[in-house]
Amino acid sequence: MEQNKKTPISSLGEFGLIRHLTENITLENASSKYGVGDDCAVLEYPNSQVLVSTDLLMEGVHFDLTYVPLKHLGYKAIMVNLSDIYAMNGTPRQVTVSLAISKRFGVEDVEELYAGMRLACEAHHVDIVGGDTTSSYTGLAISITVIGDAPKDKITYRNGAKETDLICVSGNLGAAYMGLQLLEREKSVFMGESDAQPDFSGKEYLLERQLKPEARRDIVAALAEAGVKPTAMIDISDGLSSELMHICKQSGTGCRVYEEHIPLDYQTAVMAEEFNMNVSTCALNGGEDYELLFTVPLADYDKVSKLKDIRLVGHITKPELGCMLVTRDGGEMELKAQGWQALNEA
Repeated sequence: MEQNKKTPISSLGEFGLIRHLTENITLENASSKYGVGDDCAVLEYPNSQVLVSTDLLMEGVHFDLTYVPLKHLGYKAIMVNLSDIYAMNGTPRQVTVSLAISKRFGVEDVEELYAGMRLACEAHHVDIVGGDTTSSYTGLAISITVIGDAPKDKITYRNGAKETDLICVSGNLGAAYMGLQLLEREKSVFMGESDAQPDFSGKEYLLERQLKPEARRDIVAALAEAGVKPTAMIDISDGLSSELMHICKQSGTGCRVYEEHIPLDYQTAVMAEEFNMNVSTCALNGGEDYELLFTVPLADYDKVSKLKDIRLVGHITKPELGCMLVTRDGGEMELKAQGWQALNEA
């Protein structure tokens, strides 16, 4: 980040900064009765159940500003929260944004962060209705709370998977993780050589998946249009293996997932080979894909198999059969939760 010609945040003060960032926000949702400007936002949901989720992103733990632009960071901070609402088969309506900011950031930096947040919110018709700001001695912290809704009979939990259900995944897996590996590699080269230039040619998709993920509203809409309600659903933030085990544990089931059916992008496979990594391991354990993992009744096979960007990867089994990966050669390996463990980083 450029350190010169920045407007000190102290020149605006906490409430001045909030006004500066939010004065042009227009509320889109009927459930948003009152937004920024009072002690509380006022929301109204007369005919549906309310969904609430919160994520906390810490500099040095969840993001590295050496290679993450602030606008991208703001966009991603919103998207990862919206993904939680879609994973419940709901619709996000409002977010609150809380920031802890150190003195090395100027007003222009926070404007960039908010520009990314507003872009994500506008794309999904979500209102920013409040939040908080404070100072920080350790860098930047971002806390987003997202509020959504869904009809009671449409909400999908993690605990509804049943024996013989099909296991489905949207999009492709492992690209975000390979994007992170690429960024970390180029960072280490850059830090070691003052005139080094990052080499991202031909790898733009991997960078986009890491820096600008997209919450899968389209998949939720496609399932609804096809008349399919998942029996269980979760978003893939910590890796396919970890998320599938969450569903199986909470549903009291086992599973079989087939390595040959795990969706992979060509750039992911090429990058994994370049790093001498097993591409299936990256897809199973990498995380940050923010795709949807869900189960559907076997009777919905014809409907689901016709939907764009959805792949059948396995099926639910009896609990005593365990959670297993069926390898390309027909062998079986026990799935292990080897994805992101935030508290292990402390």
